[in-house]
Amino acid sequence: MDIANSFINLFNEYGTTLVSSILLILIAKKALHIVPQSEEYIVERLGKYSKTFKSGINILIPFLESVRHKISILERRLDEFSISVITRDNVEIKLVTTVFFRINDSAKSVYRIRDVDGAIQTAAESIIRSAAGKLELDDIQSAREKMSIEILDNLREASNVWGVEITRTEITDVIVDEATKQSQRQQLNAERERRAAVAKAEGEKRSVELAADAKLYEATKTAEAVKVSADADAYSITVEAEATAKQTTLIANAINNEGESAIQFEVLKQQVEALSKISNSGNTKTVIIPTDVTKVLGSLELISDALKK
Repeated sequence: MDIANSFINLFNEYGTTLVSSILLILIAKKALHIVPQSEEYIVERLGKYSKTFKSGINILIPFLESVRHKISILERRLDEFSISVITRDNVEIKLVTTVFFRINDSAKSVYRIRDVDGAIQTAAESIIRSAAGKLELDDIQSAREKMSIEILDNLREASNVWGVEITRTEITDVIVDEATKQSQRQQLNAERERRAAVAKAEGEKRSVELAADAKLYEATKTAEAVKVSADADAYSITVEAEATAKQTTLIANAINNEGESAIQFEVLKQQVEALSKISNSGNTKTVIIPTDVTKVLGSLELISDALKK
């Protein structure tokens, strides 16, 4: 009995303090919230949106406010999805696409849309069909990067209202049916044959041009050689004419300076040398010397004496 009374007295003395402490601990636990770096918390007060807790320590009003949603703000990727599109040249193909995004406004992502992933995929399908419809089949592969940029810009604008930021879109594959592939192969073979024919024609054309250039070069060089030869002949004739003119001038000067005897001696000397050659010829039996020549022989001595004087 004494023990029970002691316990009751102890409880009466410290019970209020203990209960108060426990109550304070529970209130503090409900009021304090530590939010991780990769998340944001949506807080409601009596069922209505109140605020968004960012990373770190946050305090709410217990019993009036409560954390209703925990939103991850990490970048996410939609699962790859296939979209059937019709190109500008009326060919049906499938584009395999994926979208990368992150939440930049947690409240909008909760209160403006129920299924964020589904909404983004639906908007992406519509935008991709519109972008692919502007291109022909042959341009799809080479324009994938350009299409991705166009899809990204349009999808960002559409998803802004949901508090979502589209970071990247990728067209990972282009699926074409077998009949279209066969048609593409035939078109590719025809294009290769056309390029080969064009290359052959260009080669033949170049060969003809080179041959013509060679002939022109040969003709040019021949003409240049003829010109050089003609110039050389003309120069030779000019030099010879100048020498003859100089010789004539010297002879004329010699004549003017009483050198007629020397000239006659030279002429007579050449005539005698000519007669000597004729007489020494093996085929010559008889040599007839004109009387004028004998006079010449007789005059050589006189001319020699004159030259000595």
